[in-house]
Amino acid sequence: MYVDSHCHLSFPELAARLGEIRADMASAQVDRALCICTTLEEFDEVQALATAYDNFWCSAGVHPDNEGVAEPSLDDLLVRAQRPKVVAIGETGLDYYRLNGRSIADMEWQRERFRVHIRAARATGLPLVVHTRSASDDTLAILREEGAQADRGPGGVFHCFTETDAVARAALDLGFYISFSGILTFKTAQALRDVAAFVPLDRCLIETDSPYLAPVPYRGKTNSPAYVPYVAQQIAALKGLPVEAVAATTSANFERLFKLPPLATPSP
Repeated sequence: MYVDSHCHLSFPELAARLGEIRADMASAQVDRALCICTTLEEFDEVQALATAYDNFWCSAGVHPDNEGVAEPSLDDLLVRAQRPKVVAIGETGLDYYRLNGRSIADMEWQRERFRVHIRAARATGLPLVVHTRSASDDTLAILREEGAQADRGPGGVFHCFTETDAVARAALDLGFYISFSGILTFKTAQALRDVAAFVPLDRCLIETDSPYLAPVPYRGKTNSPAYVPYVAQQIAALKGLPVEAVAATTSANFERLFKLPPLATPSP
């Protein structure tokens, strides 16, 4: 019924409880998940998760915040993109939230890393999983410069969206999907709920970004893919729709973006 389009099941706080998490997912009717890679060093573990379970898939990429890790070359990403169950490039993008005394000009290494990922996505045809924080102008500009628009390139998704309605409109104009997380349920997130209300449902995904950002009523606890229905419920309330409609449409969007077949319906 539900798909968690972005989670980090290789992270220690979740990997150690994978059996329990999968049982919780089944109980919550969360039938699929995309396991996101954040470094080249963790790729093998992330991809092993995807190949071990028929309802998991994975990405290949290096998070913009990660420093002191192997810097991905175009070839690094192209080779990993050919591995089984890899359906996306990322997560990638820009993050200027914690500059740690540096200027935006000093973050050219991050912008170049982003460009490498976009080029890998264009070469493979895989969609991008985009992270942007305090950097939306540059994120959008680089996507345009590198030809990442859905009508010219791979397109993708702005994950864990927290930006303004103007940024959402620009992302939609580029052909990207918008993914909402448990932040949507936070008391302080009315501006984000306003954005979610206008984003067309056929361009929405839902995610947990677990182990982070657990939705109300679990805020402050370790997040899990089993909690993604709370995001769907919030979107349903905003749009005046049954939650089943949100689940069905966001699942179909997931299949369309990541080029996956519909979930098989068990025989009666």
